[in-house]
Amino acid sequence: METILVVEDDPSILRGLELNLQVEGYSVLTAADGDDGLRQAMDRKPDVVLLDVMLPKLSGFDVCRQLRKQGLTMPIIMLTAKTQEIDKIMGLELGADDYVTKPFSVAEVVARVNAHVRRSKQFETNEANYNFGDYNLDVKGQVLRKNGEQQELSQKEFLMLKLFLENEGKVLSRQEILAKVWGFDYFGTDRTVDNFINKLRQKIEPDINHPRHILTMRGSGYKFLRE
Repeated sequence: METILVVEDDPSILRGLELNLQVEGYSVLTAADGDDGLRQAMDRKPDVVLLDVMLPKLSGFDVCRQLRKQGLTMPIIMLTAKTQEIDKIMGLELGADDYVTKPFSVAEVVARVNAHVRRSKQFETNEANYNFGDYNLDVKGQVLRKNGEQQELSQKEFLMLKLFLENEGKVLSRQEILAKVWGFDYFGTDRTVDNFINKLRQKIEPDINHPRHILTMRGSGYKFLRE
């Protein structure tokens, strides 16, 4: 049974998500502030975190930042009342994998959780290790290391990098990347892929202005080269 942590300070939203996720068969943990949410995420290591942005004590952005800093790679879905694109991009830049804007339907949130759980299960089957440049990707441990030192990597960054390594030299379109990393039922856009490509390049490219691993194929998508 997968475990979902819901961090939300609105009691009605928290209870609604808890009940509906339990109906789906999940074990559900709840927290009403950022401090408690961060503690439970680090102690219990849930399969997915639903994380409100505006929280008492510690914001959702801060919780997300701390979880990624600690090397935790579970999917994080931000729940935000903010509609400006910059706020959504900020969450993605900090390591979030998805976001839902309030007001939302509980059914949509549950569908997003289901999609992320399915993607995680699918990528757990391959336990290979990949080497490129100074890096090693440990698939089973979902860890990226540079010269033996662990690097921060969100789950979506891990899945995207693994997809590239499995398809080295092949041009992958943005829609193909969305479908294989986020799932066919994801509600994202090409911009989502571009944002994550930029984040991944910052972590693995010696010179982000002249990438040698993740190459942009104008009008087609992206291609990965190990050397």
